[in-house]
Amino acid sequence: MSNREEINVVWFKRDLRIQDNEAIYNALTSKKRVLFIYVFEKSLQDDIHYSERHWNFIKQSLVDLNEDLKKYDSEILCVSSEINTTFNQLLNTYKINTVYSHQETGLLLTYNRDKDFARFCRNNSIKWKENKNNAILRGLLNREDWFDHWEEYMNANQIKINLKSEKLVSSAEITNLKKGFTVVDLQTTPSKKFQKGGTKTAWKYANTFFETRHKQYMFHISKPALARESCSRLSPYISWGNVSIRQIFQKANEAKNNNNKKHLDAFISRLRWQAHFIQKFEMEHTMEKASLNKGFRKLKKSISEKYQEAWKTGQTGFPLVDASMRCLNETGYLNFRMRALLVSFFTHILWQPWQDASKHLSQMFLDFEPGIHFPQLQMNSGETGLDTLRIYNPIKNSKEHDEDAAFIKKWVPELANLPTAFIHEPYLMTSLDEQFNNFHLGKNYPKTIVDINLTRKKATEILWKMKDNPDVIAENRRIFKKHTITSSNKML
Repeated sequence: MSNREEINVVWFKRDLRIQDNEAIYNALTSKKRVLFIYVFEKSLQDDIHYSERHWNFIKQSLVDLNEDLKKYDSEILCVSSEINTTFNQLLNTYKINTVYSHQETGLLLTYNRDKDFARFCRNNSIKWKENKNNAILRGLLNREDWFDHWEEYMNANQIKINLKSEKLVSSAEITNLKKGFTVVDLQTTPSKKFQKGGTKTAWKYANTFFETRHKQYMFHISKPALARESCSRLSPYISWGNVSIRQIFQKANEAKNNNNKKHLDAFISRLRWQAHFIQKFEMEHTMEKASLNKGFRKLKKSISEKYQEAWKTGQTGFPLVDASMRCLNETGYLNFRMRALLVSFFTHILWQPWQDASKHLSQMFLDFEPGIHFPQLQMNSGETGLDTLRIYNPIKNSKEHDEDAAFIKKWVPELANLPTAFIHEPYLMTSLDEQFNNFHLGKNYPKTIVDINLTRKKATEILWKMKDNPDVIAENRRIFKKHTITSSNKML
């Protein structure tokens, strides 16, 4: 044991890239060789928020990284285990001086894991250096000067990584190491339904967006069909760290000119909002299970398994809702407005608790990011107290944002041959209309599972009344004081 080589380790998490990766840079500037690892943690794989599509995306990202590392006679050690167990096993071969990783801002499960790992490192005389990600600050008490800090971080020089073979643990050594671990097979079944993971693919999306696709960004962002082309589609690559926010922020600023400035400024503003919500979640960990505004925790809703199953499977009888859910289930992607529509419909029209929507949506979103997921769930459920109450009308949104019903026709093909007016509202068909179109509501397509006029009225009355509740108002003051950003005369 005394002859063990002393090395440093880079622990990849949601930073699956080489460039602009501070953990890698810090490890490589040390005088010791570096081992790259990724641990498929069983506790995370078993967590209700994750699904196979996430792990496949991660595997594809690791394959992409290994293609680059192969040029330096190295690779990432990818194992199935828990993090403490993995490092305990590594100590049989190496003496570990320092572990480098980014500070993960995610589920309470990962926060508790990190606390356990910190104890493990202390007990084994290992240093653990975490770097901030996306300028998110752990343990922040208020948001004073936060925006200035974020802008400073985004405008700082990107971290350039120069890999060298002599600095990395070799592939031959890693092959030998694998004998003591449960190694993960990184091969995945090719699928055209899902975006493929990896930095190379991320930059293909980024380059086409900044070169041409952004030109209709503001016009198409709310359109469920057109947004698939005009939006950046970078969210999964940002969520899993195939690219850094800073790289995308600076690329967007470089691409701006007088002809497209408003579109890219709108895109950049959403990068700010993304960081804002993640910081908010980091400061309010209870959001994972309970409403941020404690006044809304007294709101009780009756759970309907029938309603929830119809919503999950796209069988509610409301075409745009069903098309959105079926599209999400099959591809892992949906534009922002349709995501908001799904949550609003579930929590307001079906009057179901947002917590019951969380599992399905997180498993379906390929870009699942806890710091976005939970704040958005609560905001679109009307349970923050601060945000404007929006109860999305699926019929109005259908007619405004899918005028020719192209999106609905694609994802609810049983309606495709009906006149457009009936595609938006099939329940308006008379018996004669059904006969003429050889269509039978309740057989070819479900009848509406609720009376939307009644349920929408009920939700509006209850939630507006709750906004005047003293407990809700008191919480509004607390939240406003803690999370409002006023530095540099800017507000998020």
